[in-house]
Amino acid sequence: MIQRSNKMVNAFAVLTPLLHGLVKVAGLTPQTIEIVPGTLMNVWVPKETVTKKDQDIVFVPPTKPAVLFLHAFALDGIFTWFPQVLALNREYAVYIPDLLFFGGSITDRNERSASFQAEFVAKGLGKLKGEKVTLVGLSYGGIVGFKMAELYPELVKSIVVSATVVELTQSISSDFYKKFGFTRWSDLLMPETIADMKRLFSFGFHKFPWLPNFVYRHFLEVSLELSF
Repeated sequence: MIQRSNKMVNAFAVLTPLLHGLVKVAGLTPQTIEIVPGTLMNVWVPKETVTKKDQDIVFVPPTKPAVLFLHAFALDGIFTWFPQVLALNREYAVYIPDLLFFGGSITDRNERSASFQAEFVAKGLGKLKGEKVTLVGLSYGGIVGFKMAELYPELVKSIVVSATVVELTQSISSDFYKKFGFTRWSDLLMPETIADMKRLFSFGFHKFPWLPNFVYRHFLEVSLELSF
């Protein structure tokens, strides 16, 4: 428990810079690239793929097999995938973007579809000189990954997904609403209270361990900052 002036500091806010530092030591560096005017991607890339020419940042193709990780709905890329960075970075060129509306990736466009996210990731990968990748997607990231493999097969060598569907159809949504008593996905995916956050975790994990309420509260606070 971290306290200051009798007020508990958000543990995840303290953890984030430490986590970023660990990932940097492991060999990744954060970059912000413009996809099109008004659309920016925040992405972690291998340090060896970043160089400078006349003071401008230039990206070069990786020399190791490329792996692209796409995160789930709740958090940004690096919070989701940092264990995989530590496990794989020596043998693979690891790329971890924040999907639009999460973390540091933003746009002034109104689209919200998986196709739009797939286009965003594909264009970003092109700017990064990413070779044909093994795409790994979790939940929402898996949906975006399948769409990217469909629309941009030249960029995707293989795909590994977990806790996802090929496409979130109306029939899948209707069955889910009926089974669990929701009226829309945002009722589950955009928690507003500690109880909402506990419910989200109960769907996302098998036999999730007991945690004190302040952990859920801190997670809720940081998730609201990392997604919008």
